[in-house]
Amino acid sequence: MQSDPRLPALGYGLGLRVEHYQELLDGEWPIDWLEVLSENVMVEGGLPLDWLARFRERWPLVLHGVSLSIGGSDPLDRDYLARLSALARFAQPAWISDHLCWTGVDGTNLHDLMPLPYTEEALAHVVARVTQVQDALGRRIALENVSSYVAFHDSQMGEAQFLAEVARRADCLILLDINNVHVSARNHGFDARGYLAEIPVERVQQFHLAGHEDDGDLIIDTHDAPIVDSVWSLYADAVRRFGPVSTLIERDDHIPPLAELLGELERARAIAAPILQAVA
Repeated sequence: MQSDPRLPALGYGLGLRVEHYQELLDGEWPIDWLEVLSENVMVEGGLPLDWLARFRERWPLVLHGVSLSIGGSDPLDRDYLARLSALARFAQPAWISDHLCWTGVDGTNLHDLMPLPYTEEALAHVVARVTQVQDALGRRIALENVSSYVAFHDSQMGEAQFLAEVARRADCLILLDINNVHVSARNHGFDARGYLAEIPVERVQQFHLAGHEDDGDLIIDTHDAPIVDSVWSLYADAVRRFGPVSTLIERDDHIPPLAELLGELERARAIAAPILQAVA
């Protein structure tokens, strides 16, 4: 196993959304890379792949999925893996990511990212499945921490320790969603900065930054609002710990004008630059 398996950092990117397709291609923008939702373009041909080919010519791409169900009890979906592998050959992504969760049972897709019990049994189950996925794709994948609103009484370790152990034992990478750390920390009462301290530096390939809905007693990961100051502050701490990591602004609903997202992207650069300069 390599001491630092991370791939080169790409800089600062945006999640590719159809509302911005033409505007992105028509202009010159301070965007270093794009993240593509795998399921949106997992087709054999046609317009989605035509668009994707045009974006591939301009920017490095990363594939991000929501259907792997790496923690699920159903057998891995070999048809899905085959289609993802074909998409990767076409899109030539720098890396592929999905979520550390389960998404359904007995063939029923719940269309949500469900948390796992943090037990040794679940850990061994996930590690075995990650190994199968990486063998099928011929590359490491990155797994993202999800936001959660319930916990399991049987958990034997914290989320951060579980995520770190999956990455170490399966020799995979981590997509560290800074907003999700903040959301789960608030909902479950753990220390977000302590969470960061448990994550191995050499495994963090990418950051996500997004907005959420704060209802006071509960905050919900909605990806439909601007990034809040507390998440920006946690991002600064993450940069101090993990160094130059590819950073993405993620918006999935209430999609704003491109200029608003570019403003958040510039804020990420402005936060990271002096921290990275100080430790260079």
